[in-house]
Amino acid sequence: MNNILLKSAFRKSLFAVAFLCLCSAAFALHVADKRKPARTVDRNHRVFYGKASFYANKFHGRRTANGEIFSQDKLTAACNILPLGTWIRVTNLKNGKSVKVKTTDRLHPKMHRLVDLSRSAAKKLGYISSGLTRVKVEVLDQKKKSK
Repeated sequence: MNNILLKSAFRKSLFAVAFLCLCSAAFALHVADKRKPARTVDRNHRVFYGKASFYANKFHGRRTANGEIFSQDKLTAACNILPLGTWIRVTNLKNGKSVKVKTTDRLHPKMHRLVDLSRSAAKKLGYISSGLTRVKVEVLDQKKKSK
C-alpha cells in the first residue's frame, strides 16, 4: 500500500514539474516575441512608414557601413531594411516636405526607427527642433538614382 502511494505521489510531482517547465517555456516565448521590432518588413515593398531621427554630431567624420566618411552636410541616411546605396525619398508626414537621400549606413540593431538622416536632410524636412518625426520612405527607381 505504501509503495502505491509513493508511486502516485511521484507521478503527481513529475506531472507538476513538467507542467511548470511547459508554462515557463511558453512565458519565455511570449516575452521574447514582445522584444521583436514592432514592424516586420517585406523588402520587396517600395513604400515604408515609420519614425525618422537624425545623426548625433559625434558621428560626423566617422566611417559608415558602406565605407564612406559620414558628413552632416551630405544628404544620406542609415536604414536597416534597405540595401546600402539605395536612393530613397523621405517625406515628413507632419508638414509634407521631402528630400532624396542615399542609404550609406546601418542603424544600431536596438534602435527601432525606420531611418536616421544626416542633419542637412533633417533640416530640409523641418524636424531639427523636435528630433523625431513620422515619415514615408519611398524607394526610387534606378533612373532617378543619377540625380
